[in-house]
Amino acid sequence: MILQCAVLFAFLAMGEFVVYATGIPVPSSIIGMLLLTAALKLRLVRLMWVDKISDFLVRNLGFFFVPAGVGLMRCLGLISEQWLPIVGASVISTVVIIAVTGWTHQAVRRAMSSHHELSRE
Repeated sequence: MILQCAVLFAFLAMGEFVVYATGIPVPSSIIGMLLLTAALKLRLVRLMWVDKISDFLVRNLGFFFVPAGVGLMRCLGLISEQWLPIVGASVISTVVIIAVTGWTHQAVRRAMSSHHELSRE
């Protein structure tokens, strides 16, 4: 399990390096996950090298939301003052995300169906 944890931390470190070297405004953990996904797809990293630690982390995912919940409770005064903009932004961003996801799904389905039709001919 320590080796599996080391693999995850190595990809996190690579994400940190990419952000440091390029200065892109994306969290290093996201970059690290993308690099790990690419390495898994390219079979540079085997699934068995990270499966147990990944299962453990997913099973205990709720635990990682405790600090965010505590931080949210510390800001209840601000939230009570600004609840309307917060709710408005949440509703608008949810609608935009659902719409973009739907449009993207439709575009991919159309592209895949036209690709399958071309390959059948």
